[in-house]
Formats: sequence, C-alpha cells, structure tokens
Amino acid sequence: MGAVKLTKNDLRKQKDQLLQFERYLPTLQLKKQQLQTVIRNSIGEMEKIEERFFSMVDGLDEWVAVFAENAAFAEEKKIEKLVIPNKVVCVRENIAGVSVPVFKELTFCDIEYDVAEYPLWVDEALVRMREISACDALLKTVRKQIELLSRELRLTSQRVNLFEKVKIPEAKENIRKIEIYLGDQQTSAVVRGKIAKKKRQGAAT
Repeated sequence: MGAVKLTKNDLRKQKDQLLQFERYLPTLQLKKQQLQTVIRNSIGEMEKIEERFFSMVDGLDEWVAVFAENAAFAEEKKIEKLVIPNKVVCVRENIAGVSVPVFKELTFCDIEYDVAEYPLWVDEALVRMREISACDALLKTVRKQIELLSRELRLTSQRVNLFEKVKIPEAKENIRKIEIYLGDQQTSAVVRGKIAKKKRQGAAT
C-alpha cells in the first residue's frame, strides 16, 4: 500500500475501508467455520466408505478357490471382461460456497454373455465386482470433494488472516496517524491565530 495522505479525504477513505473490512471479516470467518465442519464430516464419511471398500475386497478371500477357475476360461471370456465400468455419474452441488461433485452411480458397459458357458458362481461374482467398483468410484469422488473443500479452506483462511492481521490493523493505524496529524494541525492553527490576534492588539495600542 502506498504512503497514506494526511488529509481529511484520506481519513474518510480509511474509515470507509475499515468499515468494509470489519463488515466482511465475520462473513469470511463464518465460511471458514462452515468449511472446517463440512471437511470434518466428509473425512468421517470417507473413512466409513474406505472401511466398507476394504471389507468388500477382503470378502473376496472366500472366492479365491472359485476365482482360480477363471484362469481356465478363454481370454475373451474371463470374468473381468464382463465387468467394464463405463461412466461415473455425478452432479454438481454447492457445499459451503464450493461447487463439488456428488456421486450418483457408476454405469457399466452392457455386455451380454451366455450363462450356459459359465459356472453358477459367476453371476454372484459379477455383482460383487460391480459393487466394489461402484464403492471405489464413490470413494474417489468423496476424496475429490475433500480436495476442493480443503483448497477453498486454505484460500479463505488466507483472506481471514489478511483482514485480521494486515488490512484492519493497517487501516486503524492510518486513521490514528491522520487524526494525530490533523489534530496537531488544528492546534497549530489555533495557536497561530492567537499569536496573530495578540500582534494585532499590540499594534492597535
């Protein structure tokens, strides 16, 4: 910021700026608190999803024996060829002033297969694989939410610090300097006026 001018106009400008800063700061502080709360809740949600995801993956251990049969299938008929994610469907929502993706569903390529060519366990395996893929997509979406919200929190915290530690103290200090200067100028003017008056009175006698 350039050197402050010690004038009444600049005093008025500094007071207006201080008023704006003090009016805007509570809004920033509220946004910061909202972001902190939302991020804390999102992290809690993410941890629950992670727990569910790893539980689902661990649940595949009981399928180890039957999955071994997959190796016997022709390459084009292996079960991973039957579960191909197509698109992660998300909507954008405004959370604490931040546009974030919210998971809706994970779609899969429509792949037809002859059930007669596969053992009975394949149908259940495909359901499990789709559930795990959808849970993974949900987890990635929540992580993206947290990333975007955390970035906004950093920016908001920087603005709060700027107002609290720089802009408001700076405006108050400038007001103090200008008021002292203008007060001194007014005092000097009064003193000069009295001296001039005495001189005029002395000259008149």
